Amino acid sequence: MTTTAVDALQADRDALLAVCGGIREEDWSAPSGCEGWTVKDVLSHVDALFWLVVDRSTLPDASHLDTEKAQDVYVDSRRSWPASRVLEDYESVSAQAIEALRGLAAQDFELPLGDLGTYPVSPLPNAYSFDHFTHLRADLFAPRGPLQTALPPFDRLRLEAAMDWIEAALPQQNAALVERLSGTVDLEVDDLGGGTIRVGEGRPVARISSDGLAFVRWVTQRGNWEELDVKTTGSDEALSVARRFHVF
Repeated sequence: MTTTAVDALQADRDALLAVCGGIREEDWSAPSGCEGWTVKDVLSHVDALFWLVVDRSTLPDASHLDTEKAQDVYVDSRRSWPASRVLEDYESVSAQAIEALRGLAAQDFELPLGDLGTYPVSPLPNAYSFDHFTHLRADLFAPRGPLQTALPPFDRLRLEAAMDWIEAALPQQNAALVERLSGTVDLEVDDLGGGTIRVGEGRPVARISSDGLAFVRWVTQRGNWEELDVKTTGSDEALSVARRFHVF
């Protein structure tokens, strides 16, 4: 899983560099799909995340904060940087971090990630791949973001890497909701070879189906089922619970 996820991350790192290398100067300050963040801020965010792997001492101390607030602190620390500096920093540190993440394949220990949960270290590259997949396609480009050109393409490699993180993270990050389920809910992706994530325990009670991009969008609360053409069957009660799932 780790090697595949790193390959997916490398592919989307290259895609993000291509996007950022071609946007207009005014786009950097345009609001992104992340509330309160510009396009430059989104790049600052993924840049800072890589520094957590390479050398976290370069970042402000945010260890006392929850994950979302910590990301704001990291982004704030780079707000005075021109976009060219953020892009240069991202290109450099991402290359170092990806090699470090590739080395996790042989490691066997658990990694606490604060309010995100505790995981075996091997899915960490999936978390980075998921983050890139989501920000690149759901926050920078229309309809949520300001960029109007075609979405960067993705393939089964990148979608599966993102889905692996969602499968690992959803039960921990939504524990109270999962406990309310009266059975299992299947989250299905019906393109690029498909895939199913089963949430809960017991007999099947509901099914939620969409294409891969719509799945990532709704499970990160970047769109609702109706606007994303998500198809559902089964228990209304279970579907009401699943609608509130939110993965980071």
